[in-house]
Amino acid sequence: MKYGMEMAVAILIVAFVGMFLAQDAAIQAAGEEAWEGADDAAADLIEASGYEPWIDPLWEPPSGEIESLLFALQAAIGAITIGYVFGYWQGGRKAT
Repeated sequence: MKYGMEMAVAILIVAFVGMFLAQDAAIQAAGEEAWEGADDAAADLIEASGYEPWIDPLWEPPSGEIESLLFALQAAIGAITIGYVFGYWQGGRKAT
């Protein structure tokens, strides 16, 4: 079989996607949120303990979309920087 490995990987991907979708449907049928993060639970626990922040933020984004945009921009700048450094090192090795 010419494409045996590719077909095996495709079957595994389809199986994992099906498994996650079935698990998501079962969790939602129970009335819970399937992909709820732990950040909200931790923030609620900290606020319930009576903690008050020492300082206030200088600027808060006006919406969650802008906050997500800034986070994605930060990740892109970091990825570009890391890629440039590794490319520079690789180019330096090939030049010598």
